[in-house]
Amino acid sequence: MASRLLHRLRHALASDGPGEAVAAGPEAEQFPESSELEDDDAEGLSSRLSGTLSFTSAEDDEDGEDDDDEAGHDSLPSGDGTSGEDAERSPPSDGQRGSQLLARQLQDFWKKSRNTLVPQRLLFEVTSANVVKDPPSKYVLYTFAVMGPGPPDRQPAQISRRYSDFERLHRNLQRQFRGLMAAISFPRKRLRRNFTAETIARRSRAFEQFLGHLQAVPELRHAPDLQDFFLLPELRRAQSLTCTGLYREAVALWANAWQLQVQLGNPFGPDRPLLTLAGLAVCHQELEDPGEARTCCEKALQLLGDKRHPFLAPFLEAHIRLSWRLGLDKRQSEAQLQALQEAGLTPTPPPSLKELLIKEVLE
Repeated sequence: MASRLLHRLRHALASDGPGEAVAAGPEAEQFPESSELEDDDAEGLSSRLSGTLSFTSAEDDEDGEDDDDEAGHDSLPSGDGTSGEDAERSPPSDGQRGSQLLARQLQDFWKKSRNTLVPQRLLFEVTSANVVKDPPSKYVLYTFAVMGPGPPDRQPAQISRRYSDFERLHRNLQRQFRGLMAAISFPRKRLRRNFTAETIARRSRAFEQFLGHLQAVPELRHAPDLQDFFLLPELRRAQSLTCTGLYREAVALWANAWQLQVQLGNPFGPDRPLLTLAGLAVCHQELEDPGEARTCCEKALQLLGDKRHPFLAPFLEAHIRLSWRLGLDKRQSEAQLQALQEAGLTPTPPPSLKELLIKEVLE
């Protein structure tokens, strides 16, 4: 019972005011009807995009309503239809007092814990939506924060995608998983009014739900096309910047790609995490941060273990060199690299991480 009350309190706290009725239950929030995502002709603007991004009209601004004001949410709305004056004239019974006390206790608990609760599934929130003019084309770039289970202070990863990227993902998944994709809504394409605040707001909300629904189905969550949607653009840009010597710009992209993989999991083996750690190690070395570079090498060696992999010898060689530079123990890495060379499994000296990074083809 307490969990049900807490669930109702969350909806009450998230609403615009104490008198607003909750129009849909948790099922409707999880899987909205298609009409919610496709009704592009309705008047007015969407004022909520998962609590992060909102578009408001001039009239809304003049009304002076503050959606973030929690002063009006201190108590749940009464369900018996009595007015405030009637409530003053007739004091609540002992049972009512007990339920109100429980409600206030749960409400206090929710307010205190709302900033520290750890999400149990991957969440997507649009943090910005910008119209990009790149003659002759013009498009909207949607930036998402990707948040998963973990410490509440963990920095979320970010991705930026346009409508055509989502449409391509939807089309590819429909070809492979027609039955599973039939129940997942996708915002339809428009021939006009693609850059209005109404359309951008609705599409932002629809894309949040679309990604959330894909992540909720294991077969879709592990689909290669979805993994490529999240990772390939970031990895390719980071690799390109590293190869051209723009290490400071590249290291931020490698770090974001690593954070994405931490949030998404790793269903397809160590290749992409190893490539990401190699990019981070190379950039940190070039930026004169040997400590961080050595930490990346250690993460990669832990990930590899005793597996034979083209990146094993380069990571060992980089770890030995960085450990020597920092005055740290390197004997285990030296012994492991020597064993590989004596077995003829790697040339002497092995290729560097930077050489492998440049030759790696991302498909």
